Amino acid sequence: MTTQLPVFRLLLAIGAGLVLTGLPAPSRAQNIVVMVNGDPITDFDIEQRSKLDQLTTQKTPSRQDVINSLIDDKVKLKEGKKYGVDPGISDINQSYEAMAQRMRISPEQLTKSLEVKGVRPETLKGRMKSEMVWTSLVRGRFKEKLMVGERDVAQAVQAQTGDKLQIEGTEYKMQPIVLIVPRGSSQAFLETRQKEAESYRSRVGSCEEANSLFRSTPNATIRDTVTKTTADLPEALRKVLDDTQIGHMTAPEVTKAGIEMVVLCSRKPTTIDTPKKREVREKMYSEKYEKTQKAYLDDLRKAAMIEYRNR
Repeated sequence: MTTQLPVFRLLLAIGAGLVLTGLPAPSRAQNIVVMVNGDPITDFDIEQRSKLDQLTTQKTPSRQDVINSLIDDKVKLKEGKKYGVDPGISDINQSYEAMAQRMRISPEQLTKSLEVKGVRPETLKGRMKSEMVWTSLVRGRFKEKLMVGERDVAQAVQAQTGDKLQIEGTEYKMQPIVLIVPRGSSQAFLETRQKEAESYRSRVGSCEEANSLFRSTPNATIRDTVTKTTADLPEALRKVLDDTQIGHMTAPEVTKAGIEMVVLCSRKPTTIDTPKKREVREKMYSEKYEKTQKAYLDDLRKAAMIEYRNR
């Protein structure tokens, strides 16, 4: 899996902390413990990260594990700056506010709940920033390496379940068309518009002709292309589309918007994703991501200047 802050656990832990008060303020010792590429990590940094990690994992981390995590953050942030990946204060605050929204509390309440447990909001924001930078770097620099081939997915599904690898379906590309009928229009007007729709149907033989016609027709509109597969459409609509010639329009239908039709731009065989295929694909991607990011981070740490002052 991608190395990320365990937000769900953090939400549960902080949610419980909203009813706690009176914890002592954190010690603000600034003794430098490690220098990473000239950037210091202090006792206070270690203390803060230790409290945050304990809050998110419900376990007390070892001091060295916390130091290693902070070193990783320093290395990630420096690499990010090298490639221009450097989220600003507004980006970090936006992520912080989004976390508060998921908890259904205000950012101010989130800050207070952290402080009750002795964690400064800047500690959480710092962790958020490093993970934002790192995810962007890994996915950006190793995009092709992280790609999961459909053949590999199919073989993995077959090896695990023996299930049929693909379900055949049809992909439809179409453009909705509306002849506008104002509310309160008379039955006679509606019938006139229906006759106009039938006339337009007889004149259209391709999506290009439909676009040319309806983009210049008053009180009519043609929308952008929509792509749907068999799995997306009800059986009745699939039958209508299967019975419609490519480039032609479906029969007019009266709706709240007016007289609606669809011009069918293309219809071709395709394969439909199954839940199992998605599950296997996501797992394979996560495994590739974890292996790639670990090797990347190991190389960066080997090249970094890491100097311990006090252990």
